[in-house]
Amino acid sequence: MSPIRVLLVDDQSLVRSGFRMLIDSEDDMEVAGEATNGAEALDQLRTIQVDVVLMDIRMPVMDGVEATRRIVGSGLDTKVLVLTTFDLDEYVFAALKAGASGFLLKDARPDDLLSAIRNVAAGEAVVAPSATKRLLEHVVPILPNRPGAEDERLGLLTDREREVLVEIAGGATNAEISANLYMAEGTVKTHIGRLLSKLQCRDRVGLVLFAYEVGLVQR
Repeated sequence: MSPIRVLLVDDQSLVRSGFRMLIDSEDDMEVAGEATNGAEALDQLRTIQVDVVLMDIRMPVMDGVEATRRIVGSGLDTKVLVLTTFDLDEYVFAALKAGASGFLLKDARPDDLLSAIRNVAAGEAVVAPSATKRLLEHVVPILPNRPGAEDERLGLLTDREREVLVEIAGGATNAEISANLYMAEGTVKTHIGRLLSKLQCRDRVGLVLFAYEVGLVQR
């Protein structure tokens, strides 16, 4: 099986070096390239095949938000995992809205980073469980405050799907949703698939943000 190819995008060479050492030490992944800003990342993606972009947020020339928007808009089968710190929460929200598959704090444990890369490469979103709680605590407060706001897509959901959506927004894993709502994990996955389709969300990140934006879940 081919290793997961990762593009490192950060304007600090020391940070990139640390990530390269960590990633290249794993048998199932490798660093495919490095870039110091979003513009360089886009140039690299024109010539190399990449599965996951490890993207810093604030960089010169082109920041991670704009780079994420362009990567997602290009139609490339490349996932973006954003790295951030708490003082850049508004940028995290913008990057997630632009299509990033998840985010991690720069001080995350090495095992968490490697796990996040694997999950994103597999098509999953990295927003749970601890990451979701951080998202809710630090990013959600800056979302537009629209308690009770009605969205026509909500009318498409069954009561059970709403229950699953509320659980997701609270940071519950599939196993936890299964236990809390007394349903099989396979059924949970089916409901999540329907939620993604009906709400036109890319992934679990989008579901969390949607639930809070429309006021389905109160802060």
